[in-house]
Amino acid sequence: MVDIRSTGQALDRPADPQIGGQGRKVRLGSLRRLASPLVILVLWQLLSVSGLLPPRILASPVQILAAGTKLTASGELVMGLGVSFLRVAAGFSIALVVGVLLGLISGLSRFGETMIDPPIQMLKAMPFLGLLPLFILWFGIGEVPKVGMVAFGCVFPIYLTLHGGIRGIDRKLIEAGKTLGLGTFGIVRHIVIPGALPSLLVGVRYGLSVAWLSLVVGEQINASSGIGYIMTYARDFLQTDVIVVCLLVYAAMGLLTDGLVRIIEAYALRWRPVVTA
Repeated sequence: MVDIRSTGQALDRPADPQIGGQGRKVRLGSLRRLASPLVILVLWQLLSVSGLLPPRILASPVQILAAGTKLTASGELVMGLGVSFLRVAAGFSIALVVGVLLGLISGLSRFGETMIDPPIQMLKAMPFLGLLPLFILWFGIGEVPKVGMVAFGCVFPIYLTLHGGIRGIDRKLIEAGKTLGLGTFGIVRHIVIPGALPSLLVGVRYGLSVAWLSLVVGEQINASSGIGYIMTYARDFLQTDVIVVCLLVYAAMGLLTDGLVRIIEAYALRWRPVVTA
């Protein structure tokens, strides 16, 4: 039988002070990390109010907040964000398919690596943002050059990380798969893809950050919608508050898409103790 008195004593026992101390240290650490951004915002606002930082150079945090609220209330920011997100989604989807296909061919075949890897390395060394004038000459000023810039910029990190992940797989695992009777498709499905998936997801995260960077440039040239169009319009009228709002939206969307990939990574790689810890 269970001794009620001993159970009650166990329930009434105070919590471990070390655990509570660690929790307080974590909270204090989080507050300390917020201290410097808050100090910067306060100094920024004080410089703006005193006139040392005029609005034509950089708007104050209060003005930026008011501009963001106004753009959101009018629906202009939401519509522009929707257009920009669709462009990123289209360009990144193309880059994902092309990058994975080229990475598999190059990583699984010596002949494929000989034929594919040198041109990829040459194109990677080129400043892809400088190709925008050529894209406009080839495809006009519609949606194609903007989506094409996003796709062109994203394909390299996806290809390189997948290729490196495939080449880094232990050959003993492939030999073990052959011993167990796995064919080429089975080895690719059960050994190559799971082994290269962590590297590929790193490339996906990096590719998404490049996607938003490419879109910033692409949307500011001959665009009639999107966050970049709002920035261009604000630049013509020296509206630094609107420009900063758009930059913050780009940063927030980059952070959001990176967090989405992190969630996918935690689910897809839940077999790894490092991810689930």
